[in-house]
Amino acid sequence: MKLSEVFRFAWEALTKNKIRSLLTTLGIIIGVSAVIMVVSISAGTEATISDQITSLGSDLIFITPNFDRGGAQSFTPNNRGGLVFTDAAAIDQQVPGVLGVTVEQGSTQNVTGNGVTLTSVDILGTTPDFPTVRSMTITNGNFFTDQAVNDKQRVAVLGSSIAQQLFGNSDPVGQYVTVGNTQLIVIGVFGPRGSVGGVDYDSRVYMPITVVFEKFTPSQFARFLGDRVRLIYVKVDPKYTLSDVILQIQLLLYKRHGVTASNPDFTITTQQDIISTQESTTAAFRSLLAWVAGVSLLVGGIGIMNIMLVSVTERTHEIGIRQSIGATTDDIRIQFLAEALLLSIIGGLIGLVVGVVGSVLFGSISGMRTVIVPSSIFLAFGSSAIVGIFFGFYPANRAAQLDPIEALRYE
Repeated sequence: MKLSEVFRFAWEALTKNKIRSLLTTLGIIIGVSAVIMVVSISAGTEATISDQITSLGSDLIFITPNFDRGGAQSFTPNNRGGLVFTDAAAIDQQVPGVLGVTVEQGSTQNVTGNGVTLTSVDILGTTPDFPTVRSMTITNGNFFTDQAVNDKQRVAVLGSSIAQQLFGNSDPVGQYVTVGNTQLIVIGVFGPRGSVGGVDYDSRVYMPITVVFEKFTPSQFARFLGDRVRLIYVKVDPKYTLSDVILQIQLLLYKRHGVTASNPDFTITTQQDIISTQESTTAAFRSLLAWVAGVSLLVGGIGIMNIMLVSVTERTHEIGIRQSIGATTDDIRIQFLAEALLLSIIGGLIGLVVGVVGSVLFGSISGMRTVIVPSSIFLAFGSSAIVGIFFGFYPANRAAQLDPIEALRYE
């Protein structure tokens, strides 16, 4: 029997019970669409995280202290462990291939300017390389200098939205703002940057880190720690190899802190390290959800097996007639396998459309980013075909092994 005739007969058999055939494919439809949607949502999340980390700036190195080194003793005045403000200056001056270094120390204060008071505003103490490292642009005025940091000058740079809220359409540069109980003069305004990683860069007030250490250190415990910092950002010149710059930073900090490579008091990570960690986390979650979605394919396969067994029973007399006019065992087996395969293919195609459209709609309605992954489409559709063959084989084989005489007698 020709293959075209096999699928024509299979189609005719399935269309005799359209509703039953459609209901049989529901498991396959749900399974295929679920796999595509789960993978697209996960891939969109990975892409969003990657973009957020990359948008912090390019070729960045993050240096953080290991607070657990030595336990409570790591906070004694004579201890050289941890990161201090002067480490940033040493890296900037002594490590080749560094375009900029900045440190950050945050606080939350009320801010008053031009008769307007804003509560719980994020205050960020930082260093002159901040715009370079964080890829931010001053659109009005200037950023503060090294001299401003060294002299603890009471100057401030406003994020774009803070400037708008306080001064409206007036020029903030040269105006005064009161942060907490400290008055500062505005010397610049950043251009709009938006939110990155949950941080709104436009709603911050930026000032020399030494002013934050002096005026806005949050507790006696923090004052005891002195000029320790929680994070140092290093921007690397693209002309230099990232690993070489990291090695030079490590050697410098080992020497400054009196530690060894086997027991460092700091950790160095890159943007790619963070992205890889996030990707491994989301990949594990994606795999779990994909397996859960795959259960729907399994259920759909069981549904196909069930309906095909029912079909074999209902068409026993028809099978006997076909055998009596010359149909071989293989002809019967192939015929029922074709019906099972056709059911799974139809379900797979519908599920493919539902999955793609559902991913797009989910992204537009929820606001979450979704990315259609072509490999997930091929995987889901291919799995549906395999499921149809696997679960259709037993009913097809059972039909092929019917005794012709008993089949003809069946009513």
